Order: sequence, then structure tokens, then C-alpha cells
Amino acid sequence: MLFQLEKVIFKKIINIDRMEISSHKTTCLIGESGAGKSTLLKLLNKMNIPDEGKVYYNETPLQEIDPVKLRREVVMISQTPLLFGETVEENLQKGLMFSEKPPASREELMKTLEIVKLDKPLDGLAERLSGGERQRLSLGRVLLMKPTVYLLDEPTSALDEETEIEVMKSFIKCTKGHDGTVIMVTHSMNVAEQYGEETISLSK
Repeated sequence: MLFQLEKVIFKKIINIDRMEISSHKTTCLIGESGAGKSTLLKLLNKMNIPDEGKVYYNETPLQEIDPVKLRREVVMISQTPLLFGETVEENLQKGLMFSEKPPASREELMKTLEIVKLDKPLDGLAERLSGGERQRLSLGRVLLMKPTVYLLDEPTSALDEETEIEVMKSFIKCTKGHDGTVIMVTHSMNVAEQYGEETISLSK
């Protein structure tokens, strides 16, 4: 089992007696606003520390794992995508720098932009991208890292339905190519139904 949560309490947001999340699958976290979906993602890569209980990653308690090492394997994209650097290329390369991997070639970068359906020049200014384009740029950045786990918080919320399905189909196919695990918060029942091999519903 990839993640296990046992008797986890965090503030008044999360109260989970037991939860398991499998590896090599796409798990969708669904539920109403305020149910703790984003909070749960942050518990999985140690951005939040539970007030009570334990979170295990590959059977090791997270408290015993160095947070930087963990976040190189368990990479998170927040709901509001952040920019790292001025150009599209700098943003794509930044994840590789963080994970201490060699930079990607121009060919790899162009291929990644194709996967996330972002038709922009590598030397284009990232700050000029729309919200949906920034989401796709963030997806491209983490794809290049090839982490063990992708934690995605509403990764396609700024996309129209057709683009959302197209991008996620291509993205998930790519993650499966290197045995990645996707754990995704989504309000889109389309995405959850089409790509969620497991669905976890959270409630207040």
C-alpha cells in the first residue's frame, strides 16, 4: 500500500479513522468544498502535520522521512499554479533542478508541451499565460520530474470541459508510462468517472 492513514486528525478539517491509497493507480478525491480534500493532499507530502494519528508512505511513518526527500518523490501542484522563472522553459526546468536531475533537452521540453496541450514557445513569458495555461505548464513541469507520486489539486479547474478531458487523458497516459501514481482532487465528475481507478469521497 502506498499511503496509509490511521486515526488522523488535523484541526477541525480532517478526521480519518483509516484510509489506504494504492500505488500505480489514479485516485480521485471528491467531496463538497470544505471537506478537507486539499488538506489531505498536504498531509501526504508533509506540508501539513497531523495533530493526532499517523500517515505512512510505503509503510514508513512520514515523521521519519526527510521532507525535501519526500517532496522529490511526492510532488504536489497547488490549486493556484505558481510560476518559477520568467520563461516557459525556465518553468519547465525548475522541477528538475529541485529534484537534482539533469536539465531536459529542447526535444523533451517540446514533447512535454505537446502532452499537456500547451502551444507556446519555450522563450515565451510565463507571466503572460492565462490561468488554464499556467495549470498546463505546471503539469508539464511535474511530468518532466517523473516522480513516484503526483498530488494534483484541481489541476484542470480553469479549463473548459473538452480541453480538460484531452489534457488529463494525455497526462495520465504519460504518468503510467513510468509507473507513476496520481492522487487528484477534482470537482469534475467527468474526470473522476473516466480516469479515477479509485475514488475517495470526503465529507464535512
